[in-house]
Amino acid sequence: MAPVVAAESVASIAIVFTVAGWVKGVTGMGLPTVVMGALGLVMAPVQAAALLLVPSLVTNIWQFSTGPARGAIFRRLLPLLLGVCLGTGDGIGVLTSGSSRWPSVALGGVLAAYALLALLLPRLAVPATSERLLSPVMGVITGVLTGATGVFVVPAVPYLSALGFSKDELVQALGLSFTVSTVALGIAMGTAGSVQPAALVASAAAVAPALLGVHIGRRTRDRMSPTRFRRWFFVAMLAVGLYMSVRGLLAP
Repeated sequence: MAPVVAAESVASIAIVFTVAGWVKGVTGMGLPTVVMGALGLVMAPVQAAALLLVPSLVTNIWQFSTGPARGAIFRRLLPLLLGVCLGTGDGIGVLTSGSSRWPSVALGGVLAAYALLALLLPRLAVPATSERLLSPVMGVITGVLTGATGVFVVPAVPYLSALGFSKDELVQALGLSFTVSTVALGIAMGTAGSVQPAALVASAAAVAPALLGVHIGRRTRDRMSPTRFRRWFFVAMLAVGLYMSVRGLLAP
């Protein structure tokens, strides 16, 4: 595999992780989507996913551990988390196939679909009687898409937002879901031989700019409307996703 940073300078990667951390600090999510969307334009998705592993793990463990409802949230989401682990192993072959064309198309489709869901659909509510059945299904689908694209958000984030969590509980639930997705992705990539020591070193180096971005984002959140920011963020995500998909489809 080519050197993980060959397609982009260290400074540019640091900027991407700082911006991604800022988005996460403002909204509680967005680190993998911004990183994969930005770096996926200039390097193979499997390389971008390798860079994402350590910063994603660190920021999401912190996000989950800062609230008071850790035990209850973990027990409630356990079927979803098991599905994520199962599905990630099934989807990893797409990301590690060695061809960046179809992973780029898939990633662009995931980004665009997620943006459209966030922009167009009202908040949905999952009936309590359906949660036990839906959670493992949503987990498996999320895992397959995680393994194929390196992005953890579809359909986990829309599903979690429909479970009736309070604002703080939802932030914790997102952190837990993303933590498990990161671990599952790392194990699947390692088993497939797609994570080299140099990639982990580069990934660890990206923790500092990611945490800096999270800190700045939390301060920004106190000064602006998250609703307005999220709307423009999803418009930009939709544009990036469509561009990546079209570019991949038109590639020779």
